[in-house]
Amino acid sequence: MWVNNLDPVILNLGFAEIRWYGVVYVLGFFFSLWWLLQLQKKGKLQLSKEEVWDFFLNLMLGVLLGSRLLMMAWDPQTYLFHPLNLLKFWEGGMSFHGGLVGITLAAYLYCRKKKISFLQMADLMSFPTLFALALGRIANFTNGELVGRVWNGSSCVIFPHYDSQCRHPYTLYAAGQRFLVSFWLLFLALQNKFKAGFVFYNFLLWEGLGRFFLDFFREDQLFFYLSLGQWFSLVMIIIALYFLFKNYTEEWKKIFKVEEKREEENN
Repeated sequence: MWVNNLDPVILNLGFAEIRWYGVVYVLGFFFSLWWLLQLQKKGKLQLSKEEVWDFFLNLMLGVLLGSRLLMMAWDPQTYLFHPLNLLKFWEGGMSFHGGLVGITLAAYLYCRKKKISFLQMADLMSFPTLFALALGRIANFTNGELVGRVWNGSSCVIFPHYDSQCRHPYTLYAAGQRFLVSFWLLFLALQNKFKAGFVFYNFLLWEGLGRFFLDFFREDQLFFYLSLGQWFSLVMIIIALYFLFKNYTEEWKKIFKVEEKREEENN
């Protein structure tokens, strides 16, 4: 058992607070920008440096708007009836599914405007996006939010700002899952031999599956036996499976061929 007494505030300036949550998301954004600039420098991105900045700002706006607006469905008392709270993103409350819709729509519109492949860009952005989201779950843990269900296991955590019961450290589970999936996406991206969209649909599939199953450990309101996050994740899984089976059956064979070559080299 462990009591989460972590202070979510790094520095209190009186007129403003610097919180771990905000810092982690800023780091995630800059990591994504650095990733794009590295790809542009290596000639893997069909954009100029100025266009990379423009693209990144569009993505940042899309994820912030989408993730905050969908919070109206998650917590209407805080956001729907007090819309000015939507501007206080540093206090926490970023909907993953809303952010995913927002960033996807922003990327699609930008790619359409520049007449470049959306699926190629989505592949390139999948790894840094999920890696940044994994960091975000650690920030959720620091904030003491998104608590797990009551559990009396040896590694349970008490979140005193929520209640006095020991619970699953759900956000740490989710962070671990996202780190694993993000490195799987990095492995696929580095192969540089898959049809456009394969990495992106892997993102949707494995993050959707991870979120669906891990949310059984999360304290949340249920709708027909599942949480809103699980229903949204089911949509992700269905979309990913549809396109993966329809357009990418040969890509899975390429993965196994890569592993076979590695085994032959080791032998």
